[in-house]
Amino acid sequence: MAIELNFTETTARGAVTHREFIVTRDGLPVPGVLWESDSTAPGAPMVLFGHGASGDRHQAPIPRIAGALARRGIFGLAIDGPVHGLRKVGDGGRGAFGEVTRSESMVDEILADWRAALGAMQSLPEVGTGKLGYFGLSMGTILGTPVVAAMDMSVAVLGLMGTISPTERYGEQLRDAASRIHCPLFFIMQLEDELFARDRCLDLFDRIASRDKRLHANPGLHPEVPVEEVDFATEFLAGRLLGEASGRVTSPIAE
Repeated sequence: MAIELNFTETTARGAVTHREFIVTRDGLPVPGVLWESDSTAPGAPMVLFGHGASGDRHQAPIPRIAGALARRGIFGLAIDGPVHGLRKVGDGGRGAFGEVTRSESMVDEILADWRAALGAMQSLPEVGTGKLGYFGLSMGTILGTPVVAAMDMSVAVLGLMGTISPTERYGEQLRDAASRIHCPLFFIMQLEDELFARDRCLDLFDRIASRDKRLHANPGLHPEVPVEEVDFATEFLAGRLLGEASGRVTSPIAE
């Protein structure tokens, strides 16, 4: 796979810097952004961020989490999903993405995008290779579940998604990918989610093979995730990547 990297803009906000780039793989552009700070060093951990439908690489809460992690010495990396952001096609939302899900090569393409972007960043001497984590909700879980399953992740945050799929082929791929995820995992679910029913979200969570996993369910519609869950996700990622968390406590609190 031929890869070319070009940085297009660098912006500093306080202690955090984000560097916009375009990675071209086999002639196909993949826009992305790298978050870093004075606290990030070569070989530090990195979190990959997948955004939701109708969003892009800067969709909330990605900048909030990436900035907080960068200040703690963890790189952040986000890319525009297919037909979104600088790769926008049509409405750049669920309508355009529906066409993507019907493609036989969707999973192969998103894996190629991430491997190209990650490889380009890790080749930089100031970044290097460290432990990996993943954060992605809704479309970020649709596309991220195979990424977490295929890449060597130390921790992941998924959610706002169930096993129902626009195409049966991808439904099978999603269920298979979930069964191959073994890293510590935090799953977010909205109890009145208008896009994915409770039983479908629970089915996806149950299929994830991680022994160290937990699910938080909150009242509200699909986008109404409480801010404290975003903060919990940030701490969950940082704790696992920085060695500050020891795993699940299995002792009962009462008998």
